[in-house]
Amino acid sequence: MVLSGVGDALGYRGARWEYCTSGPRIHGELAELGGLAAISLEPPEWPVSDDTVLHLATAEGLATGLEGEPLLQELARRYVAAMGDMEGRKPGPSSILGTSQLQPGEPEGYRIPFNPRGTGCGAAMRSLAIGLRYPHASELPTLIRVSIESGRMTHHHPTGYLGALAVALFGALGARGEPPERWGAELLRVLPLAWDYVEGTGVAVEDNAAAWPFFGEAWHR
Repeated sequence: MVLSGVGDALGYRGARWEYCTSGPRIHGELAELGGLAAISLEPPEWPVSDDTVLHLATAEGLATGLEGEPLLQELARRYVAAMGDMEGRKPGPSSILGTSQLQPGEPEGYRIPFNPRGTGCGAAMRSLAIGLRYPHASELPTLIRVSIESGRMTHHHPTGYLGALAVALFGALGARGEPPERWGAELLRVLPLAWDYVEGTGVAVEDNAAAWPFFGEAWHR
């Protein structure tokens, strides 16, 4: 998790590099700074972005020891609270919209409507801690549930929240020592189980079904 935050601060560089589409330009600017060894990752030039703030919110929610719906309510509460620490961090539109729709404490207040445009990577960026919390093969159903539900608290679209599932799953596989070459195949094995969960919840099933194929097809390619 520390290295995740380090990578975030480096890649973000106060929004200067995150939105730069030229790799050679970034590498050139890095060389001008004296290379990685010359960098001290401190604000204001090197803040963490919204991704790390929300990843910490995920980890802190998981660390409470809560399970089931109480855990999901806690994650929703922490995501809403984390949006108060976004000055200069550039949260994405789906994260801003999603957290504004959450109602933690209310029945199913951790769920928001389906979002046809909620396809970004914000859900994936904060889900590594889920894989570290539920690393064992026997915990796969819990990992699927928590990653999908936490992901669609802001990105209620399969292309968004399945990214959260992928990162959580890869974190668990890494913690178990599984070689990275096998992770993609394992994700493809898990996707039908993920669909069973989404369908079983009965939440926006038709919308999710219509948008479901793209993510798995991209991994097949």
